[in-house]
Amino acid sequence: MISLTRLNGDAFWFNPIYIEKIQCNPDTTITTTQGKSFVVKESEAIVIKNMKRFYREIGLVRIVHKAGEEE
Repeated sequence: MISLTRLNGDAFWFNPIYIEKIQCNPDTTITTTQGKSFVVKESEAIVIKNMKRFYREIGLVRIVHKAGEEE
């Protein structure tokens, strides 16, 4: 899970596996695979950095890397 902050200052935890799209216009808006949107204070770059960290922690990055390797 990654920690995010709503525009009103409320912090919440979010499972980044459900992120389908991230947009900045100018606020960072996250759209889930279910079509729900969240507007957060964190920048797009910070959200992506936290997503990558989460994927590394659960081992997903290594799985994707191995799947793309040629034998």
